[in-house]
Amino acid sequence: MAKLPKLAIVGRPNVGKSALFNRICQRKIAIVDEAEGITRDRLYAKAELFGLQFEVIDTGGIHANSPLPFNEEVKRQAEIAIEEADTIIQVVDAHIGITLLDKEVSKMLLRTRKPVCLAVNKIDNLEQAHLLNQFYALGIAPLVPVSAAQGWQIAELLETAFANISKNENNNEAYDDTLKIAVVGRANVGKSSLVNYILDEERCIVSPIPGTTRDSIDVAFEYEGQPCLLIDTAGIRRKGAEHEVVDKFAAIRTERAIERADLCLLMLDAREGITAQDKKIANRIEEAGKGCIILLNKWDLIKGCRMEHCLKNLEENVPFLKHCPKIFISVAEGRNIDKIFPAVQMVHVNAAKRISTPELNKFIALALQKNHPTMLNGKRLRIYYMAQVGISPPKFILFVNSPNLMIESYKKYLYNQMRQTFDFGGVPLLLFLRGKVKRERPEPAKPKHDYVQEHAAAKEMDETFDDDEFDDESIYDE
Repeated sequence: MAKLPKLAIVGRPNVGKSALFNRICQRKIAIVDEAEGITRDRLYAKAELFGLQFEVIDTGGIHANSPLPFNEEVKRQAEIAIEEADTIIQVVDAHIGITLLDKEVSKMLLRTRKPVCLAVNKIDNLEQAHLLNQFYALGIAPLVPVSAAQGWQIAELLETAFANISKNENNNEAYDDTLKIAVVGRANVGKSSLVNYILDEERCIVSPIPGTTRDSIDVAFEYEGQPCLLIDTAGIRRKGAEHEVVDKFAAIRTERAIERADLCLLMLDAREGITAQDKKIANRIEEAGKGCIILLNKWDLIKGCRMEHCLKNLEENVPFLKHCPKIFISVAEGRNIDKIFPAVQMVHVNAAKRISTPELNKFIALALQKNHPTMLNGKRLRIYYMAQVGISPPKFILFVNSPNLMIESYKKYLYNQMRQTFDFGGVPLLLFLRGKVKRERPEPAKPKHDYVQEHAAAKEMDETFDDDEFDDESIYDE
């Protein structure tokens, strides 16, 4: 993969960094809220400026003495982003003016000797341009007035930031073959720890406090030549446990991550087993049509229980997850982490698998021989033929005499037989029914009016009618 120039957005808390990040990306990726300290991890996204593709990094607010939790971790994440960046934008608030934190951030950026420009945010028009003058004291030039909320002067800001970055004509990457993997689960099951272990770096903030991760964090890397995108998500909580607005935003970001992912790693806490909330998350993955691999983390803390018993209990509680690969792991000890990506590749191959129509028809014939459909109201389901019409997930159409004759138990039987025959492990199967089209018989054509025959009949009646019967004048005499 070609290296893209990186732009880091930094500044003190609550100056509009995430709003500017979303505006540059033209998507609502980062959570934006008036509360301080919403962004914790550094977020990456790809953007474009007049043909120049680049990567933009959003960071948490830098505050050395903040009482908020994870302050040191947030600062460390911002420092890593500054080290990686090719050019930097410091964001300040035009209406508040220069603060001590702004000065500290400016000194830190000037020491990097990297291209830095100052985005004076919350200026909506040129009439407020006089607010720029005070920020020259920070020693960063050039200054660009912008409004992240209104989208004003964003292109000018990016042109200034990339003024000294040469345009690479060969940086147009193809991301269509990137395998997107979302790590989902309840809060505090070890999702961020797994991402850090796979990447072998402190990419995400990890703590025993539930709800540490709030945004969905995208991390690009390669596995055996395959470009991958690992998505660390916030823990999905019960609706009643979402006490803050940020928790609701985090849940929405997680659901969107499931939708755009190719497959999901569903992490469970082996100590607690599968909970009602885990079942709901598994249902969302199934309904979204995504492949699923179940990871039972913290197995090193389990004593006196065999894996076979745990697997049996899991499959009994959630039968629709029986086809998903299940791996017992321990992120803390690095146990069985190397088994995850072979399973990922297997599920990815199964999701893109195509079965020819002759093979499917042969399969249907054998399935009908083993178990015939039951009679309903004196009628039996008849399956004429089967065809595959899509992949990721695999989609099939059954042409039958009447879809109403397909009972749910027989549909599950066909699902199980398909998985045994074609090995669709880890991916949901979509089966659609199409009934026989009843053709309406045309009404018989009405005979044309035969005027010749009618004229002949009238003539015959006229001949039988004798007018002479009424010529006898005697009837009048009487």
